[in-house]
Amino acid sequence: MEQPDPNSSAYRVSQGWRRLASLLVQGGRAEDVPRRGAFVNPPVTRGSTVLFPDLAAMRETGTRSHDHELVYGAMGTPIQHDLEQLVAAIEGGVHCQVVSSGLAACTMPLLAFLSAGDHLLLPDSVYSPTRRFASTMLARMGVETTYYAPTIDEAGLRALVRDTTRVVFAESPGSHTFEVQDIPMLARVAHAHGARLMLDNTWGIGVFQPFEHGVDISIQALTKYPGGHSDVIIGAVTVAENEDWRILRDAAIQLGQVAGPDDCWLTLRGLRTMAVRLERQSLSALRVAEWLRGRPEVARVLHPAFEECPGHPFWLRDFTGACGLFGVELREDFPVSAMEDMIDALGLFGLGASWGGYESLVLPTTGGIRRNIPGGIPKGATFRIHIGLENVDDLIADLEGGFEVLRASSAG
Repeated sequence: MEQPDPNSSAYRVSQGWRRLASLLVQGGRAEDVPRRGAFVNPPVTRGSTVLFPDLAAMRETGTRSHDHELVYGAMGTPIQHDLEQLVAAIEGGVHCQVVSSGLAACTMPLLAFLSAGDHLLLPDSVYSPTRRFASTMLARMGVETTYYAPTIDEAGLRALVRDTTRVVFAESPGSHTFEVQDIPMLARVAHAHGARLMLDNTWGIGVFQPFEHGVDISIQALTKYPGGHSDVIIGAVTVAENEDWRILRDAAIQLGQVAGPDDCWLTLRGLRTMAVRLERQSLSALRVAEWLRGRPEVARVLHPAFEECPGHPFWLRDFTGACGLFGVELREDFPVSAMEDMIDALGLFGLGASWGGYESLVLPTTGGIRRNIPGGIPKGATFRIHIGLENVDDLIADLEGGFEVLRASSAG
């Protein structure tokens, strides 16, 4: 692949993935596996019951259930522990717990660290299932949630913190509207009030080091880029401190949160190629985004590498790259119905709610998920694009045809 100019946006967008490549290929392998006479990929171990030579060994192992010991299949298998080791290394944390889905990765730490009477701060741009969990299950538990603008300043955030605030939750960039949050500021405010900072870091895996910027707990939907092939549902939670690990691991055991060994194996295999996939996809996404930026039908491209994306200076300061997911806001004179006709006319872009696989996707996002905090919400019709591994010229040609339909539908 042609090397980007070191002074270009393309160079910055792709660098994080190159730095990660060796770790992804070499990490997540049990230390006792011999270098000779072993398969390249760790084997899948399927099982529920673990046998012990005697009661003393069983009891002694049970006391170390927080330390990835093999006690029972629901507490993890060897391939799960290999995956956890690699995810923890990518995120820069001390321990990782793999769970059944990305949503479970969002909800389990909230259950682990919140109790009745506690207060939670959520960004108004948060993933909609996380919002629903807060407004339903956490509310029934007696946890009160306040939503804050993802672009809030330090004074504004301090004004929202209460004596009962136990968790400040962040998602950066935000779902659909792509605001990059000031994570060091959030950490500073949270820690000053004795609260933990949790971050949904799915967009930033490999290019944002959460614990270097003050995050206490980092959340990953491994379904996305780590799996990489749209054929697995899995999540992970990584912690910065051993103290938090004990609490999180105990919650995972009590909730029965575990991922199947085959899903763990597929995800570990997907991680081996994530660097090369993401370098290609991030560069392709930047090229498509730059093309869209020049279209007369487009009001804004919500890509963190662009100045018009909210929080762009924080991306420049804190991130070492980008991924293939971004948003597009059309001019206000194009109605939602015309945008929907455009999306229906696309041929190479699949219409799907997920992202992070090898395929390109599009999703209408008008109205988004923001509803509590005024300001910063796009005025025109919006859609989200994920760029896969297809030929970029083919993707641009597909979008060009879609814009023809957009104009015709709007004129009609």
